[in-house]
Amino acid sequence: MNYELYIITDEHIDFGKTHAEIAELAIAGGADVIQLRDKSCSSRELIRIGRVIHGITRRSSTIFIVNDRLDVALACGADGVHLGQGDMRTDVARQIAPPGFIIGVSVRNVEEACRAEREGADYVALSPTFSTGSKPDAGPGHGLDMLREIQRNVSVTVIAIGGIHRGNIGEVIAAGAAGVAVISAVVGATDIAAAARDLKNLIRQCKAGGHP
Repeated sequence: MNYELYIITDEHIDFGKTHAEIAELAIAGGADVIQLRDKSCSSRELIRIGRVIHGITRRSSTIFIVNDRLDVALACGADGVHLGQGDMRTDVARQIAPPGFIIGVSVRNVEEACRAEREGADYVALSPTFSTGSKPDAGPGHGLDMLREIQRNVSVTVIAIGGIHRGNIGEVIAAGAAGVAVISAVVGATDIAAAARDLKNLIRQCKAGGHP
C-alpha cells in the first residue's frame, strides 16, 4: 500500500467545499489516501458521505479510510479505519473487520507503536509530529526524534501527521516516514489539487535524495 500523501478531509477549514469535493480535488492532485474525518456528523450522515467518497476513490487506486468509526467504515465500503488511542482496540477491530481491511493507529511513542503492530495494525501514525492548529486537542508535537525511534522499532508502515507543510516535509521523510498525513496544508489551500500535487512532488523528490 502507498501512504505517501494522505489527505484528511475537513469541511471547517476549507473554502466551503464538501468532504466529497475535497476528496475529488485531492485525488486529482495525486493523493494516495483519503480519510473522512468529521466529529460533528451523525452516524447516518457519515455513512451517506462515506458512500459518496467510496464511489470517488474506487475509480482510482486511492485508499479510503474512515476516522475512528469502524461501523461507519464497514457500512460505507471503506478500505479501512484509522483508530486513536481512545478508540476500539486494534485487535478487537481486527477480529470484526473482513480480510484485507486496513487498520491504522495514531500513536504517541514507541510503546504504543509496538502494541499497535502486535495487535494487527497495518500502519501507525505519529500524532502529532509537530504542534498543529488543525487538531487543537492533539497536544504538543512529539518531534522527529520520536518519529525515528518508532521507525526503528516497528516493521509496519510509519507515517507522520500534525503540523506538516512543504517547509518540513524533507525533515519528516529523512526521519523515516513513509508518508505524511495533512489537513490544512492541502484542504486549507485555495487550490486543493495544486497543493496536493506540490506536496506529492516534494515527497517524491525527497525520497529520491533531493531537497525541497
